[in-house]
Amino acid sequence: MALRLGDTAPDFTAQTTQGQINFYKWLDNKWGILFSHPADFTPVCTTELGTVAKLKPGFDKRNTKVIALSVDPIQSHEAWVSDINETQNTTVNFPIIADPDFKVAKLYDLVHPNESEKFTVRSVFIIGPDKKVKLIITYPASTGRNFDEILRVLDSLQLTANYSVATPADWKHGEDVVVVPAIKTEDIAAKFPKGHKVIKPYLRTTPQPNL
Repeated sequence: MALRLGDTAPDFTAQTTQGQINFYKWLDNKWGILFSHPADFTPVCTTELGTVAKLKPGFDKRNTKVIALSVDPIQSHEAWVSDINETQNTTVNFPIIADPDFKVAKLYDLVHPNESEKFTVRSVFIIGPDKKVKLIITYPASTGRNFDEILRVLDSLQLTANYSVATPADWKHGEDVVVVPAIKTEDIAAKFPKGHKVIKPYLRTTPQPNL
């Protein structure tokens, strides 16, 4: 059965390029990003893993751990990491799950027969500290993932988890946010003392509250 938003992310124990991990223990109380790859030594995924390595300080700042998955064995991963480091001018600084028996892939519904029964699709899961799935994006093999967008969504998820706001289209960290409809207009000033604008009775904005 396919995972849906709000479902509990499946726990698992697996071998990775940084040793054996139990997923929940590894996540601890942090946010997590799990992103899958069809196979090692694939060109688009090589660039993606290099990009994530370069962005890891940004994930660290957001109290977020990143982990990749491919269905190839650990020896293949280790050789691939060497290629990634060389071609992307970086050092892979996060674990890659070896999943040759498809155990984790099946838990996360990463095998889509319309694409292939031998490889996983390229999906991204953002998992909250409560171990619930907060975001799922699946990309076609031909299109590299936009990790700036994933960071943007992570900022939104972390903000809206703690405040009664939502983020509008194309929102970026530091910009105004939308007050959720459940807050009455007459109650906004007390809840959001930085000020607010009433554009329509259902559309009210306020400066980002955690800055």
